[in-house]
Amino acid sequence: MSEIFNAEQRRFLKLLGLAVPGESPVLPLAKNQAASAPVQAETKAEIPESTASSLKAPEGIRTLRAAAGILSAPPKAAGVPQPVAPEPQPKILVEPEAAASLSDLPTPAESAEPQRLQQISASDWRDLQIMVHNCRACSLGETRQHAVFGAGNPRGSWLFVGEAPGAEEDRRGEAFVGRGGQLLDNMLKAMGLTRQQDVYIANVLKCRPPNNRDPLGPEVQSCLPFLQRQIALLQPRIIVALGRFAAQSLLQVTTPIGQLRGQTHQYQNIPLIVTYHPAYLLRSPLEKRKAWEDLQMAVQVYSAQSLPELFQ
Repeated sequence: MSEIFNAEQRRFLKLLGLAVPGESPVLPLAKNQAASAPVQAETKAEIPESTASSLKAPEGIRTLRAAAGILSAPPKAAGVPQPVAPEPQPKILVEPEAAASLSDLPTPAESAEPQRLQQISASDWRDLQIMVHNCRACSLGETRQHAVFGAGNPRGSWLFVGEAPGAEEDRRGEAFVGRGGQLLDNMLKAMGLTRQQDVYIANVLKCRPPNNRDPLGPEVQSCLPFLQRQIALLQPRIIVALGRFAAQSLLQVTTPIGQLRGQTHQYQNIPLIVTYHPAYLLRSPLEKRKAWEDLQMAVQVYSAQSLPELFQ
């Protein structure tokens, strides 16, 4: 019987604690192995002698291991965390009324807007300048080089309002300093005015739109309160709106500039005259005659305001 087992199979039987025919009996089991001894004995009895010949091949070893219960699921590696299925999260049920009230809550930007407007309306000239230079209320605050607060004499009686800074204004941080600004200075000179003594110049937007595109609604909504506060602090005797955009923003109308010209409007009881923007006049020099007519009318309106003072 012992001849049918080779050396490897004999070592394997010894590892299992089984007796090898023709050799001395197996040593007594240790305490921690005593519990498994009956199982091993039963396993030995269950292996028929007819299968011994098949143990010469590798398949025989696997058969013997299966009979001894070794080919079971491998044990879990010590210290390796096993995946745990996540516990289902409880669903939060919201009543329809509660859902509607949550959607009505103001966003942080909406909540901050009344405070911002209140701060603008209560600011003095210096604080207003600081607010403009620090403003990030719209996307133009991220693309500009400089915010353009204005230029000229804040104590002047005349206020000229343009649309938005151009490339040169954005670079230098001053209103009307490019080619349009040079033309405006010539127009003021023809009226007997200078920006250093008589005139203050501002824009509806304090930051340049990229590529000089038209201002967008949210940009105007964010920036117009600055101009309104400037006017409240300046208290000019007369306002000249330069171009369609400035006129429509101040008067809150959509009327074409051709229909706004040639008449005296009112902005909070301040006379307002509409004429063409200097940049438009550079592109359409034939319209300079109409612009000069508008400026002459502005001088007449301003002079008429001064007449009662002469008789006081």
